[in-house]
Amino acid sequence: MKAIYPKSSVFLLPSAIIQNLPSKLALLMMGAAALSACQPTDSVSNDASNSEHASNTSEDEHPLTSERAENIEALAGVPMQQLVSFDPQEIKQGGDTGISITSAESYSKPSSNLAASRKGSFFIGNAFFKQPWVVAPASTDSRDGLGALFNVAACQSCHIKDGRGHAPMIADDDADSLLLRLSMPATTDEQRQQLQDSLIEKVVHPMYGGQLQDRGIQGVPAEARIAVQWTDKPVTFADGHVETLRAPTFNLTNPGYGAFDDAIMVSPRVALPMIGLGLLEQIPDDDIKKQANNNSNSDISGKFNWVMDPQTGKRALGRFGWKAGQTKLITQNQSAFNEDMGLTSNIRPHESCMPTQTVCLNAITGADEQGNGKPPVEVNDDVAKFVEFYTRNLAVPHRRNADDKLVLAGKKRFYDMGCQSCHTPRYQLPKTDDDHLEQHGQVIYPYTDLLLHDMGDALADRTIAGKLPPKDAQVEFLANSYEWRTPALWGVGLAQTVDPQATFLHDGRARTLMEAVLWHGGEAEKQQQQVLKLDKQGRAELNAFLKSL
Repeated sequence: MKAIYPKSSVFLLPSAIIQNLPSKLALLMMGAAALSACQPTDSVSNDASNSEHASNTSEDEHPLTSERAENIEALAGVPMQQLVSFDPQEIKQGGDTGISITSAESYSKPSSNLAASRKGSFFIGNAFFKQPWVVAPASTDSRDGLGALFNVAACQSCHIKDGRGHAPMIADDDADSLLLRLSMPATTDEQRQQLQDSLIEKVVHPMYGGQLQDRGIQGVPAEARIAVQWTDKPVTFADGHVETLRAPTFNLTNPGYGAFDDAIMVSPRVALPMIGLGLLEQIPDDDIKKQANNNSNSDISGKFNWVMDPQTGKRALGRFGWKAGQTKLITQNQSAFNEDMGLTSNIRPHESCMPTQTVCLNAITGADEQGNGKPPVEVNDDVAKFVEFYTRNLAVPHRRNADDKLVLAGKKRFYDMGCQSCHTPRYQLPKTDDDHLEQHGQVIYPYTDLLLHDMGDALADRTIAGKLPPKDAQVEFLANSYEWRTPALWGVGLAQTVDPQATFLHDGRARTLMEAVLWHGGEAEKQQQQVLKLDKQGRAELNAFLKSL
């Protein structure tokens, strides 16, 4: 695996930051190479014109209920017609945090309203996000303790240039930016009640746990190797145009700890982009909850995930991850450190080894004493806070060509087909009593409701034997195998500018945005059918709008 390091450039950390760091951490940071803090000047033009656009969606096909339309308008603070039309404010999808960069670095810059006095924390967090952790013991003891079982050695290995991951292209490829979550069906009343009450995330496999780790340090066998096979699936539009989708089959080979149980439910996940996470964290819980709809007369339902916060030990609203299984960035980050890299922290203080994996449990660690009665850990609170600050302040790139006639025609089609039923366009963030200064009061356009939706059989996770699990089988707190959190669409048009190998949907099966749309099923079946009615011009318009985000 290639180690990825920050680009070499000079950035001097403020002396106050250095003085307050633990001595080993300060020495490491003084020598670390950080990314340039230079930011371009943002220039957003307000000169644009609206145009009329044709749509092939009739009134009786429109899936957006009046209640949902009112909800969207209330969250946005503007009428639906303003959302559908060209709105100069929407160019800044991330509000005043956004940047106007259209290069491979589009996802890797700090919030543009980040004060100079706070940039030091961003670049320290950046260094820990990019630099690989190493096996203990090592001279670099501020970032040793990798494993014993792990998937990658650096956060950047999954989130390539802070962007999305991709599935292995062929069977022999490494699954660096894709992992497999595992779960077992509940078999006892106690387990079922614990899942229903969100007291546990899932029923884990007794030998392989809740996530497959396909690497191990020397002397510790990896749990298995992940291989994927692709099957072409042609889809024909009403005008005869054929789009060839690809369906994955994931296989596990070389089991390191015994045979796999056919009942294991396997959930492949590619890494999500890191931009705008601090803004999503600031959306009030009530704004997410009020969008949930259990109306049986509506095609679009949507539910929020109710999860156990590992930091507080209390139930809370989930909003991060493909199944909305994490409550906030600090827990998302430390869970990833633990499960993806085998690193302990104060929120996740135990090694990611199952009790039966004695070789893993007996491996040497890089844990350091924390004092104050805290257990020894590998990711101390200072490092965790820097990484949290970094992940909170990665800027959302501005939209491109938002006033273009083709883009506006595609935007109208997007709304006419009711895609905003799940992809809620706009929120007004509050000013809260915390240190999230850059995010306070921003008007943002993420195009997500952060809710779980049933996306149909084709996108559902399956058992290792290839069977669809029952819909009452919970696999991540309240989420079942068919349900996925609506991903934010901001920045999606630059995904393959950031990384040409980037793919879409939870398992990376979609190579283009149109492929991703065509895989929609379940609650989005009506939207998918309307897309299939689009002619060449309609497809060009919809694609232009998505690429502008």
